[in-house]
Amino acid sequence: MTEPTMRIVIVGGGTAGWMTAAALARFAPPGYTITLVESDAIGTVGVGEATIPAIRQFNDALDIDEGAFLAATKGSFKLGIEFQGWLQDGHSYMHAFGPVGRQLGLLPFRHFWARGRAQGLAKPLAHYSANELAARTGRMATDAKGPGIPEVPYAYHFDAGLYAQFLRRYAEARGVIRIEATLAGASRADNGDIAAVQTDDCRAIEGEFFVDCSGFRGLLIEQELHTGYEDWSHWLPCNRAVAVPCEPTGNFTPYTRSTARSAGWQWRIPLQHRIGNGHVFCTDFISEDEATAILMANLDGPALADPRAIPFVTGRRKQIWNRNVLAVGLSSGFLEPLESTSIHLIQSAITRLLTVLPGQQIEPAVVAGFNRRAAAEFEHIRDFIILHYWANQREGQPFWDRMRALELPESLAQRIEEFRSVCQIQPSQDELFTEVAWFQVLAGQGLTPRSWNPIADRYPAEELTRFLGSVEQAAIETVRPMPMHIDCVAAVCGAAKTEMAA
Repeated sequence: MTEPTMRIVIVGGGTAGWMTAAALARFAPPGYTITLVESDAIGTVGVGEATIPAIRQFNDALDIDEGAFLAATKGSFKLGIEFQGWLQDGHSYMHAFGPVGRQLGLLPFRHFWARGRAQGLAKPLAHYSANELAARTGRMATDAKGPGIPEVPYAYHFDAGLYAQFLRRYAEARGVIRIEATLAGASRADNGDIAAVQTDDCRAIEGEFFVDCSGFRGLLIEQELHTGYEDWSHWLPCNRAVAVPCEPTGNFTPYTRSTARSAGWQWRIPLQHRIGNGHVFCTDFISEDEATAILMANLDGPALADPRAIPFVTGRRKQIWNRNVLAVGLSSGFLEPLESTSIHLIQSAITRLLTVLPGQQIEPAVVAGFNRRAAAEFEHIRDFIILHYWANQREGQPFWDRMRALELPESLAQRIEEFRSVCQIQPSQDELFTEVAWFQVLAGQGLTPRSWNPIADRYPAEELTRFLGSVEQAAIETVRPMPMHIDCVAAVCGAAKTEMAA
């Protein structure tokens, strides 16, 4: 049997392009050639510096050493996302990674917490999360475990540009061909597929399969194939961001911070060499100059560059995979980075591609299945982000008043009512955000269940109080021996440098 051959051309570099190239270099079979075309003259958006724990699976699959990665990308650890002022000014909660409490018998922790809160027996949710306790106290350990608590999960903050460079070195060392060129268009085969991309110096780069990582422009998926875009601005009306790095003064926190502003929100992402900052806003309620002024007035330290505006339209392509073109990254759609999903959507598209990697023929049924799953993932994340906006109590601010008045997607409205009525959360098996993630945001945004599973009432008040106390103590004991975050980063990066020098 002859080995299958396939010429895969990746259009565009940046995080999306080089993550795709690195993964294909690692897993594509012999006979597949990987070519990436990019122009140094075209910049990348580069705002996706905060991640979720799944990024560790991607790095592990590529056999990337954690310390070497953190050192190369000036990275830090991330235990969750703090939301300041999203319910109302002065209020804060955290969507922390990992478990909150622990199951008792058949029931998830949330039913016992809901009963305890209603009866004055339970403390705020933060007391039952080891990740949040560690984050709030500035602690971090990569191997932290506690009594009855599994390993504390974590993600990273990193410089997306440095990550792309890191993966470029990885990919080129494994045979990926990089072509420096500016694309001028594409040529089509008789069946309508893309046959080659054309450069402005009259070269034709042929392939059987193309990955469009060209960003918002969608050079192949939209400009050539006219795939179409599903606009979600009626649910998520923010349409612009202003981004700027600043000097790394202040606390070196192991978590991302999202702070509600008058017409949007501001992010804060701490790295070793800088803090990444940005202001996501809606131009219907605030001008770009006003939004920029708010951002610049709320930096930890002096700015390291001029602020850069990034216009966007929330939504997704009507088909992520169209003919022989797969859109990855911003070319596939955009969801504001409120829950750090931008890089994850790149990762999940790559993972999904590898599971159905085309051979000499692309099967329409496989493409249709891929698109169904990709669309569902976008919609699940969309609903999760809408929840943060809709469940606010920032009355008297026109933007936030509008968000409370949204007509919700039916899928989200049903989920909210399930929680409000009986403290039930039932995400589907393949959703990104677990029931624990939904629980933290629903509770953090002030939604209170009217009742809970009656099995939780079987436990006498004294027993429930002891159980809640034991869960809180387990979180404290897990965090107690952890070093400070800054020391953990130094140790992990230092161990990698020592190993490389040996």
